[in-house]
Amino acid sequence: MENIKLGLKENWQQFTLLVLVNMMVGGMVGLERTVVPLVGTQEFEIESDVVVFSFIIAFGLVKAFTNLVSGALADKYSRKKVLIMGWLVGMPIPFMLAWGPTWNWILWANVLLGISQGLAWSMTVNMKIDLVGPNKRGLAMGLNEAAGYGAVGLTALFTGYLASMYGLRPQPFYIGIVYTIIGLLLSVFIVKDTGKHAQLEGARVKTTAFGEEAHKPSLFWVFKETSLNNKNLFSVSQAGLINNLNDGMSWGVFPLLFISMGVGLDGIGWIKAVYPVVWGVGQILTGPLADKIGRKPLIVWGMFVQVLGHILIGFEFLPPLISGLAGSVLLGIGTAMVYPALLAAVSDAAHPSWRASSLGVYRFWRDIGYAVGALMAGVVASFFGLMWSVHIAGAITFISGIVVWIQMKETLRKI
Repeated sequence: MENIKLGLKENWQQFTLLVLVNMMVGGMVGLERTVVPLVGTQEFEIESDVVVFSFIIAFGLVKAFTNLVSGALADKYSRKKVLIMGWLVGMPIPFMLAWGPTWNWILWANVLLGISQGLAWSMTVNMKIDLVGPNKRGLAMGLNEAAGYGAVGLTALFTGYLASMYGLRPQPFYIGIVYTIIGLLLSVFIVKDTGKHAQLEGARVKTTAFGEEAHKPSLFWVFKETSLNNKNLFSVSQAGLINNLNDGMSWGVFPLLFISMGVGLDGIGWIKAVYPVVWGVGQILTGPLADKIGRKPLIVWGMFVQVLGHILIGFEFLPPLISGLAGSVLLGIGTAMVYPALLAAVSDAAHPSWRASSLGVYRFWRDIGYAVGALMAGVVASFFGLMWSVHIAGAITFISGIVVWIQMKETLRKI
């Protein structure tokens, strides 16, 4: 391993390339943020909120279980091969969204999207962590998630614009074809595998954060350790789930809620774009901040900022567009504080020999949040209205922040 070095400076070219690849990965999710819920209600005339949100439930469940096995697949086949596999699975998605003749085609497109995202996004996370080593994890995750969720937001905005100009389908989904081609070509011909970087770091670390000797445990052991046995990892996992509960709720609810309040498609595009763009760009600052002040403060206070966002969205004395934009900004700021700190905290606690699997378990719980949020929103909206879905999500987020405050201990360790 004499030619392998850890660090952002030492690996900046591959790191930058992976940032670009993750922009393409994130853009594939952004395809759906503004348009697809409206395709369900307006084109397919679906009246049930639960049925409309079913595409998010399908996406979240499949992505969660794919995350769970992605680390094991990476260890067996290499990070690069799993990344390529993710892009190959994603190739049919924009075509199915653009021309699928029934709602079932949209659902199956989201099954593929869940698999593709679970493989491709997981690998960009693991590969960046491999490259930078232990001291710049927050920065690495900030840049990775900034690229991904920035692309989510910008694509949501662009698809909203295209929908307002040309209609809901097929034009808004053309950009997805471009994303899949660029992402696949970069992954096949230019991206290099980073498994040896993880091996180098593992050789330098004698014990885990819990004082145990380094070993290669089973996925079942890692699942229990990450989900239940360790208070820090439990706190992080439940906070990740609630963060994506908010995202899943907003994904389905916001387009339907604000169009019912008289906001146009272009305005909804802005509301849907602001949240992930602020979330993404903000991580350029909060990622390095997590390396400086620690993970826990950003997680706790980020959760509480998200609660303020929920309150503002439900504030009836503001025009709907203003409350939607302002609330989405706060949701974005809060999520930007939380996201890189959560990923860095898991990376702190897991030995490099089983870190990919532990990140997979964390991302399993985090992305279950999409399905939980969409299902919760659909059920609550059916009985009490769409706005109550926002209120319930805010209350759950507040409780989650309290859990982190009480249970979690700081994981940042300088090496």
